[in-house]
Amino acid sequence: MNATEQQRQGVVDRLRAAGCVFAEDEAQLLLLEAGDVEQLERQVARRVGGEPLEQIVGWAEFGGRRYAVAPGVFVPRRRTELLARAAVEGCRPGSVLVDLCCGVGAVAGYVVDRVPDLEAYGTELDPVAADCARRNLGPRVKINCGDLYRPLPAELRGHVDVIAANAPYVPTSEIIFMPTEARDHEAPATLDGGEDGLELHRRIIDQAPLWLAAGGRLLIETGREQAQVDLDLLRAAGFTATMITDDEIDGTVVIGETP
Repeated sequence: MNATEQQRQGVVDRLRAAGCVFAEDEAQLLLLEAGDVEQLERQVARRVGGEPLEQIVGWAEFGGRRYAVAPGVFVPRRRTELLARAAVEGCRPGSVLVDLCCGVGAVAGYVVDRVPDLEAYGTELDPVAADCARRNLGPRVKINCGDLYRPLPAELRGHVDVIAANAPYVPTSEIIFMPTEARDHEAPATLDGGEDGLELHRRIIDQAPLWLAAGGRLLIETGREQAQVDLDLLRAAGFTATMITDDEIDGTVVIGETP
């Protein structure tokens, strides 16, 4: 075994001992991203300490492209690709898209990469994540920092074709059971959905009819066990409600369509 192989194996062993399931893949990425031995040591120590790999290397892959990720922000999950695909299906050239709780911009980026001539907006409460989204998306998506619909231009009311939302939906009491990389290294506001996890979903659904155009769609990522409550909330608000799932990526999305 040469020196490079020894170094790689040493990183793998440390990551595996720390409980990293994909230790070999992570070691390879850290070795590629580190500029020198000192940087590699710092990065490995951060990962062993439970920090998300994406925050360490500074980017996350989503839908075939990289998104800048700063320390402390919510890291895009693969299951959210179901939400992004549903948003693409609801859009056409010239549509108006709003990505609520947009984080680093993964969903909005996925859609504008696939549907031309969109008028796209994102809102995000965390200013650090909003800054990442601006860097990731440039002028193609107008990123507004603030709570849900509040920072959107008033003239959008009644003219939005698709609202996509990956709002927090973990019940407060269950956050303690999340992996340490999420629980300790992502902002609590990006995880905590209140007592039953659906506090923000209720607000999103309640206000959506003010913003959606006729025939517009509201798409919300949710938990499989919470989907029925979301469907009931959508129907009570006057939407035609359906659900889609993807078992391969563990994705669940509820869809509300206006008359």
